[in-house]
Amino acid sequence: MKKDTKSFFERLTGAEPVEEEVEFDDEEEFDDEEVEKESAPQVNSSEEGELAIDMNETQNDIIIKTVVSGVKPEELDISITRERVVIRGSRVPERGFEGSNYHVQELYWGPFSRKIDLPEEIEVEEAEAMAKYGLLILKLPKINKERETKLRVKTG
Repeated sequence: MKKDTKSFFERLTGAEPVEEEVEFDDEEEFDDEEVEKESAPQVNSSEEGELAIDMNETQNDIIIKTVVSGVKPEELDISITRERVVIRGSRVPERGFEGSNYHVQELYWGPFSRKIDLPEEIEVEEAEAMAKYGLLILKLPKINKERETKLRVKTG
């Protein structure tokens, strides 16, 4: 009796094993220093980095959080409309490190921005922004579409 040599996945899907030989070119060498330099983030003033955000909503508010460590709150530019939020700024490296040899450079340095389309309209005048421990928190109150206002009719 012949034993079934197919794997569980091959039996489940009906796939046939592919026997492919891979040849490596031993003459090609990689320079580890060049690979590290290519993968390190560079400060490039022509490109903007994009902020990562968390956005959630409560019954009354839309909350946006983003990390802006190393940026003074007064150097952030936050523009809001009823449907959109735009956050802009720039993270500048500390002085004294220009000529140093980095072993690892993963932090983003340079200008950044983020345009966020909101899931609901907000009350622009009541929006709040707070920076705490390098975290920017935007509290954006939703428009209450159920709110009623009584108007009085003026007479001439």
